Amino acid sequence: MIIGVPKEIKSNENRVALAPSGVEALKQHGHTVLIETNAGKGSGFSDDSYVAAGAEIVATAKEVFDRADMIMKVKEPIAQEYGLIRENQIVFTYFHYAASRELTDAMLQSKSITIAYETVQRKDGSLPLLIPMSEVAGRMAPQEGAKYLERTMGGRGVLLGGIPGTQPANVLVLGGGIVGTNSAKIAAGFGARVTIFDSNLYRLRYLDDVMPKNITTMMSNPYNIREAIRTADLVIGAVLIPGAKAPYLVTREMLGEMREGSVLVDVSIDQGGCFETSKATTHADPIYTVDGIVHYCVANMPGAVPFTSTIGLTNATLPYAIQIANLGYEEAIRSNEELRYGLNTYKGHITYRGVAEAFDMEYVDSYDFIK
Repeated sequence: MIIGVPKEIKSNENRVALAPSGVEALKQHGHTVLIETNAGKGSGFSDDSYVAAGAEIVATAKEVFDRADMIMKVKEPIAQEYGLIRENQIVFTYFHYAASRELTDAMLQSKSITIAYETVQRKDGSLPLLIPMSEVAGRMAPQEGAKYLERTMGGRGVLLGGIPGTQPANVLVLGGGIVGTNSAKIAAGFGARVTIFDSNLYRLRYLDDVMPKNITTMMSNPYNIREAIRTADLVIGAVLIPGAKAPYLVTREMLGEMREGSVLVDVSIDQGGCFETSKATTHADPIYTVDGIVHYCVANMPGAVPFTSTIGLTNATLPYAIQIANLGYEEAIRSNEELRYGLNTYKGHITYRGVAEAFDMEYVDSYDFIK
């Protein structure tokens, strides 16, 4: 199979879909890997390093898309890439369809086969291709929150961990999954007082057992969130419903209960955001203020640390990419239920229920096509 890796062109996206180690592994299985020139530059990987690993460097994204059987990316295609995607071409990347009707329509129109990293799912319910970037974003969230709590950045002027004789910041983490757990760990490491919310009591019991003593757990419901938000300095949105739009846990009305200069970091923004006032921002223009509350809603947070992110992503995606390349997508999906969950669109049909429900569109079971 010919696997193509174009350069990411979303604003301030420095990651690349494959590190040189991934290229070498695919080559060892007999596949051809095309890398657009300078695709790895932002992550610290030169064209020469890809050539040494066995890749062919090509000059343009168009050549990558024209020649490749499977495209591997980091972020979802954007408008200028829609027309490059061919019928029956496999596109393997993060899609987060539920956040964009435009993207959904474009991929359906292309009649390509799209496999979304974020919905590949194991039997235990875990999302192996989302985990590494969730770990990165989760660990970044308190960092970014701490920065924008600084008065010079528009925040309250609160030091996350405080100092002797002062109180540390109050940090709320909404969601006890991978993002939330990592956020809570880092915030607690700074010395903040952390409360982590989740709707699963069994998850809260587990977190209560394993987390540091400056982390407390709380059942997630509107009453508890509304009460806690009044004294919060930093709120981190870490909610995930696989493949579907995130619910609003913090409403516009609740902002009126918060102290001016408090900060919201919405890691759920890829799935539409879990704060009613959230809108996607970029690393170039990361924040805005609503009712005196600073909002940080960057949709590709791991793109700020691309060396770490690219290696972590390659480690996770490579076994699946090799399986698709070795067997072909149909046999790979037939033989691996995890990849079947990842199939979001198939030749003009939506094959992931959460995407169809997000836009009230027709859902077709992938078993109708790949039995």
